[in-house]
Amino acid sequence: MKKHVLFATLFLWLFSTLASAQEAKPTNEFAFVGTQKCKKCHLKQYKSWKKTKMASTFDVLKPGVRAEAKKKAGLDPDKDYTTDKECLPCHTTGYGKPGGFISIEKTPDRAGVGCEMCHGAGGEYTKKQFMSLKNKRYKRADLVKVGLVHPVNEKTCIQCHNDKSPFYDESKPFNFKELKNKGTHKHFPLKYKHD
Repeated sequence: MKKHVLFATLFLWLFSTLASAQEAKPTNEFAFVGTQKCKKCHLKQYKSWKKTKMASTFDVLKPGVRAEAKKKAGLDPDKDYTTDKECLPCHTTGYGKPGGFISIEKTPDRAGVGCEMCHGAGGEYTKKQFMSLKNKRYKRADLVKVGLVHPVNEKTCIQCHNDKSPFYDESKPFNFKELKNKGTHKHFPLKYKHD
């Protein structure tokens, strides 16, 4: 009798372990670290980015901001969209992901579309053994293996610049080739080669 109870217990434990393993979703997501981390080494790019619409796109979610565009898109121009789960993925950095935007109170440095929304979450590639002031001669290929998106591509942009956005204009669909250097930071030559 004890053998049957032991066998049944072992079977139930094994079954529940396998079932929970299948439910768990493996993730290759890297944590977001925020634009301030990028700024330390890429000050020129940061200053250029800070002047873009991408940097201030969170402000569009505030009541009264871009009222005419909101009306045209069928949105209430007086509504506060700064906590709207439908808007936050494209108006913040890393919303809903490890290290990403939570709220303006908790993670104000993740408001707006920051570096990592185009270049990938920096939780790994900004570590000192990769991209850092301690390793100025890193190789870009090594960074790509740990989350850097290079080169930035259309797939990255159309996650937000698509017909799901209330501001999308079908008469002017997103044109990556034409727009890839508009609205983003200026591209300055790096001090060291990383090829």
